[in-house]
Amino acid sequence: MKISARNKLQGKVTKITKGSINALVEIELSGTPAITAMITNDAVDDLELTEGGHACAVIKASSVLIGVCQDGQGCNCPTSDQ
Repeated sequence: MKISARNKLQGKVTKITKGSINALVEIELSGTPAITAMITNDAVDDLELTEGGHACAVIKASSVLIGVCQDGQGCNCPTSDQ
């Protein structure tokens, strides 16, 4: 995943709470509190996010975005162990 934002944190999805339109996605990071982002239910489905799976929180200004790595492509996100 190539992206201009420099603040990328990789972790494990620990909780997905879907509402009628949006979902809260919680990502556990190593050594820091978990981070939560509100994204659309369609985005959860498109990214194939699942509890226990890995995702990357991308922080740009006041927004937190969620991304996943494609097979065979590196995310260039620091892992929760780094």
